[in-house]
Amino acid sequence: MKNKEIEIQVQIEKIELLKNFLKKNAELLGKKRQVDEYFCPPDRNFLSKDPVEEWFRLRNTEGKLSLNYKNWHFDKNGRSHFCDEYETAVESFENAALILKSLKFKSLVKVDKTRTTYKIKDYLISLDEVKDLGDFVEIEFKGESDKTPAEITDEMILWLRKAISGKITRNYIGYPAMMLFPKRLKLEEL
Repeated sequence: MKNKEIEIQVQIEKIELLKNFLKKNAELLGKKRQVDEYFCPPDRNFLSKDPVEEWFRLRNTEGKLSLNYKNWHFDKNGRSHFCDEYETAVESFENAALILKSLKFKSLVKVDKTRTTYKIKDYLISLDEVKDLGDFVEIEFKGESDKTPAEITDEMILWLRKAISGKITRNYIGYPAMMLFPKRLKLEEL
């Protein structure tokens, strides 16, 4: 599933249950601060579609820098199960931002978060503390499977329900859209 990202993003009512479960059953990969700046090219308006299908991001993870493009695929109900993802390392955040601005890319929003990541089975589970948005959990599939992205995301939800109890709501639009368009927020109870 190279260049394909399958993930879900949720809020959990009883986050401490998940934290305790992960401490006992998962491998802690680390805790890092990530600052993402999202851009839009001059010839296309990523924000014209609802939900936003494309994102172009410059990320700084404590000095590890990358450029990333995602093209999300939504079903007829506006639910995403996967995206095409392309990412590469860069040497200088400031120079990359200057290149983009020189090419008339418009800076849209910055997302600042602290991410604690665990690995269990074929999942990366990230506990995100997002400045100005709150706490979220992102579960990303990192294995190989013949199943569809929708089937894999359904399995993620089942895994989460087995790991914890309490209310779980899913975010289908991502952090940058939540910050740009808080009224578009589409949290759905699972």
